[in-house]
Amino acid sequence: MLESAIKAQLSGYLEKLQQPIELVASLDDSAAAGEMRALLDDIASLSPKVSVRHDGSDARKPSFSVGRPGEAHRIRFAGLPMGHEFTSLVLALLQTGGHPPRVEAALIEQIKAIPGKFRFETYISLSCHNCPDVVQALNLMAVLNPGVESVMIDGALFQAEVDERRIMAVPTVFLNGENFGQGRMTIEEIVARLDTDAAAREAGKLEVKDAFDVLVVGGGPAGSAAAVYAARKGIRTGVVAERFGGQVLDTLSIENLISVKHTEGPKLAVALEQHVKEYEVDIMNLQRAEALEPAGADGLARVRLASGATLKAKAVILATGARWREMNVPGEKEYKAKGVCFCPHCDGPLFKGKRVAVIGGGNSGVEAAIDLAGIVSHVTLLEFDARLRADAVLQAKLTSLANVTVITSALSTEVLGDGAKVTGLAYQDRTTGESHRIELEGIFVQIGLLPNTDWLKGTVALSPRGEIEVDARGQTSVPGVFAAGDATTVPYKQIIIAMGEGAKASLSAFDHLIRSPAPAAAVAA
Repeated sequence: MLESAIKAQLSGYLEKLQQPIELVASLDDSAAAGEMRALLDDIASLSPKVSVRHDGSDARKPSFSVGRPGEAHRIRFAGLPMGHEFTSLVLALLQTGGHPPRVEAALIEQIKAIPGKFRFETYISLSCHNCPDVVQALNLMAVLNPGVESVMIDGALFQAEVDERRIMAVPTVFLNGENFGQGRMTIEEIVARLDTDAAAREAGKLEVKDAFDVLVVGGGPAGSAAAVYAARKGIRTGVVAERFGGQVLDTLSIENLISVKHTEGPKLAVALEQHVKEYEVDIMNLQRAEALEPAGADGLARVRLASGATLKAKAVILATGARWREMNVPGEKEYKAKGVCFCPHCDGPLFKGKRVAVIGGGNSGVEAAIDLAGIVSHVTLLEFDARLRADAVLQAKLTSLANVTVITSALSTEVLGDGAKVTGLAYQDRTTGESHRIELEGIFVQIGLLPNTDWLKGTVALSPRGEIEVDARGQTSVPGVFAAGDATTVPYKQIIIAMGEGAKASLSAFDHLIRSPAPAAAVAA
């Protein structure tokens, strides 16, 4: 089942096991079960600390559990955890066998202390790059807390369950039989939802923090670069972010980051965080900024958070990034994750053999249509303009596909559904004015980005598109407040440009600090 190179690598990992573990398979006569049997036998052959049994009685077949001999197994894989999920399997083996996880000690203790019984079921697709983060988080929680169970379910293999539970986006997580959430979730986010007192405790800690020299709002490429450059100046630096990594976490393949031939968004996000942590930077994750107050007589700007806490700083760098632009038509919000999707790589496999539409004729839209054409029965691409805007090479590939229809000059007007899922899309021909309907099961929206700047209206100058207006030094209209990345008017929203702009804004903020006289109150203190 496993190639020799992977076996050799896995054998090295399994040497880190501190305690014996066993794998218990529940199999049937399917081809997938045969592959699972071979996979588990391969794993067991690589370490004397791993044993395997094929007498499991789980209702889902094929599936297997990971646990310690003589103890109840709390981690299960329903389906073959290959592709992006192979790392989830390796970590489950190591952590069950006593290898210490790479998370903060305080978080480990918090997980261990959560009371109650929690059975998580996570529906994934093997091509989803966000799914492993959720699976790995829940598996680790199951290792640390005996009240937690975690089951990974391959939606493509258990299609009947997907249909019955009306799952149209991955990852989708059920907790004790009820829908818990969709999309990427970090272990910190999951724990915060279970530990209901955590938010109040964290807000109290943030409220009493001393003022920062530089406070970066946002943890994507721009915010990370800004934090590193500020910290290297030896000044007190903080980063507050709703989710560290930002939109990079939703990016699959990255091939234009100079000197890095290829990487994936989640890997880059981890690398960014690890680099920031090399310095004395106070990272405050899972915190959403709600308001900015320019500096007053004390020379300190203030950022108010949704938790109720307020952070103070001598200079602020805004790097809040952007989010997927929505169509803003009737039915879109009602059917989000019920057929309306934004990630073709993650959710595409759930629409195997079905009809879908892609909204948007730029590079992202055409790439999505090309990817989906290999999975679904038919793709209809709708573009508002009279022609596609994607690169010529992508358009040539698109037109070569027999199961793709392109409609230009199309204004999407309504997402249609039956109350539970998408059934179609209504659009208007902008040339003739005629209205049309397309019967389909999925809609993938790929029409660009919106800056995350709603909370700044009335505080800093914004462009008609809602972008933060900055000068050549990254300075906003408010003294001491700088900005960088996709949230600004700087053209070309690219990771490498965001990094450079973050560094520039940080250097500008430092220059502002050394040239600004200290307020009288600060000197007296």
